[in-house]
Amino acid sequence: MTSEVSKAQILKIDRGGYHLYAEAIAPQSDTAPWIIFGNSLVTDITLWDAQAAALADRYGILRYDQAGHGKSTVPMQPIDFDDLGSDLLAVMDAAGVARASYVGVSMGVPTGLAAHKMAADRFAALVLCDGQARTAPGGAAGWVDRIAMAEASGMEAFAAATVDRWLTSGTGAERRQELAKMIAATPLDGFRACATALMDYDYADELARITCPTLLIAGAEDGAIPEGMATKLKPAIAQAKMQIIERAGHIPCYEQPEAFTAMLSDFLEKTLKGVAA
Repeated sequence: MTSEVSKAQILKIDRGGYHLYAEAIAPQSDTAPWIIFGNSLVTDITLWDAQAAALADRYGILRYDQAGHGKSTVPMQPIDFDDLGSDLLAVMDAAGVARASYVGVSMGVPTGLAAHKMAADRFAALVLCDGQARTAPGGAAGWVDRIAMAEASGMEAFAAATVDRWLTSGTGAERRQELAKMIAATPLDGFRACATALMDYDYADELARITCPTLLIAGAEDGAIPEGMATKLKPAIAQAKMQIIERAGHIPCYEQPEAFTAMLSDFLEKTLKGVAA
């Protein structure tokens, strides 16, 4: 971890019924672009440690825990992705970031699309990883089953099953244990709130409205996700680029951090060169 990351400003954002935890690392230059990272279900901002450490010297880094995850509190009422998209914009407001490149993985994809629908001009670029624009057919039933499993067996058992589903067999025991610990630390009610939102969302119509540079990234071994992104997201987003990360499953930023960071860095450098935040 770099010294820049250790000097992050801590933000606590009141959302009426819950609060969001965020960390902001100011760029070295007042004109440097900002990047905001959105985590997946049952993870927290540490999912992006490698990327934050590698990019903090060139960009402003803004990370936050989505509602009910990490150090953000659990909403007192049901939430949907319009709420989660508003959360993203609220984090940017709290950090004084008018415009940023957004990087979101899994659940972070519809979160980013929801925020883009509300305020497209606030995004200089989008990097959408291992996610979908709408709930897959039959997807709601799968979330019902996963919630029931977590309720019956607890988050530690759910974490073990999720690690096996998300990571490839080549990932070492230490990294698997770190991810399992992160998932198990997610409050059951926080998981339930966001998993319920994942049962019924649809931002497919927003894809055609995206005009900022967009990079799609998928882990090669993330089931049907790479094909789904290639056939549904890429053709719908003007001039979107797509890249695959080998030997990675659902969260390539964590499983193959060097490859992911290199891909992200190259895209941002080419896209944002000379662009102020």
